[in-house]
Amino acid sequence: MLRHYVLLDLETTGGNPVHDRVTEVAAVRIQDGIEVERWSTLVNPQTRIPAFIASLTGITDAMVAGAPFFETVAPRLLEMLGDAVLVAHNARFDHGFLLGEFARLGHSLRVKTLCTVRLSRKLYPQHKGHGLDAIMQRHGISTKARHRAMGDVDAVLDWLRLATGELGAERVRAAAQELMQASASLPPHLQTAVGDVPQSAGVYLFYGEGPAALYIGKSVNMRSRVMAHFQGAGREAREMRIHQETRRIEWRSTAGEFGALLLEARLVKELKPVYNRQLRRERQLAAWRLADAAGQRPLLELVRAEAFEAQQLGQLYGVYRSKRQALETLRAIAQTHGLCLQALGLESGSGRCFANQIGQCRGLCVGLESTELHRLRLEQALASQRLRAWPFSGAVGWREHDPDCGRTDIHLFSHWCHLATVRDESELHDALQARTPLAFDLDSYRLLVKRLLGPAAPQHLLRLG
Repeated sequence: MLRHYVLLDLETTGGNPVHDRVTEVAAVRIQDGIEVERWSTLVNPQTRIPAFIASLTGITDAMVAGAPFFETVAPRLLEMLGDAVLVAHNARFDHGFLLGEFARLGHSLRVKTLCTVRLSRKLYPQHKGHGLDAIMQRHGISTKARHRAMGDVDAVLDWLRLATGELGAERVRAAAQELMQASASLPPHLQTAVGDVPQSAGVYLFYGEGPAALYIGKSVNMRSRVMAHFQGAGREAREMRIHQETRRIEWRSTAGEFGALLLEARLVKELKPVYNRQLRRERQLAAWRLADAAGQRPLLELVRAEAFEAQQLGQLYGVYRSKRQALETLRAIAQTHGLCLQALGLESGSGRCFANQIGQCRGLCVGLESTELHRLRLEQALASQRLRAWPFSGAVGWREHDPDCGRTDIHLFSHWCHLATVRDESELHDALQARTPLAFDLDSYRLLVKRLLGPAAPQHLLRLG
């Protein structure tokens, strides 16, 4: 398979590497296809072994009472690993526990990994199950020490020999190399196995050494997109910084792209990751409200986001991410359409406005144009920026389904505001009864306009009120 590798298995007090500890280690070193070393030891976890774990593994508190602590066996394990690849069945589990144990000793473990679950999927894609029990049953492998570290190591070794006999050494080697190359561009300090990131829609979060998110992204194939970040690290300064700083990855699956877009927009605003500056820029949203009367001055009022009333969005024009952007846009419109700066509130005083003096105002300020015609032209000039009125009588749902995993999400909206995302009827009922305050979000509004008024709406839309 690989030239040098160590096939390893751990038994532990549970499944959480943060809280649980190692109770047994077994490792076999293979060099050029030949077993050159094997070693196993019980480990005192310095905590009690839960009864169901003891029942599963056969390892009891009494058995590990006199066993060495992990700090005692760590040097032997590091020596055995050397420059070899760490191979394990569900490598994320074993690698995660080793990272945790070595971190407690103040040591940062640096080792390449290969997961034989992923190797099995690659070599035998026609089969559904790739856990060790499924592999043993499929290939007729038996062991009297299942769920003991060396017993499981030997079972995986037997499977590798059988796979090599069935498929040929070259095919097994090529599959292993391909899996290794796919992870070659990953940061050596990355604690998360990228192979565990789902190949489905959702949002992924990069974290550094602290609790704050570095970057949040979305994709219809999260694993491919995460890999693309690291593979492109040498081409862009920002990607290089993300590559250097990322220590772990989290993800949240969705039923499709729309749900991922909504979730990304919300999480970026909540968590404010360092490298999502564009979506973070919420600043002080503002919009223009047009006066009802043609003679009213000023004709436009700047409305801040906190004063937006969801039911009256159809009366607003914009939205702008700052007061400065709103004013600059209005000045450009005034110049293009020959509007009066005084009437718009962009200039104080009386008499001829500055725009009229340089030939850019059609003369409302000096009586050359009626107030009614000027207001009509202003309304027409702003028409393309007018927010859409909510086109439904009540709340609606957007149904999104992933046929691969069978997941269905229903995204609830009212007056362009995202109320919630639910998975079943009981959650739907609770969300509709919750009377969630309507909170306008510009990114969500833009997403909704494209979806709810687009050609695909009839097959996804659920009218709920």
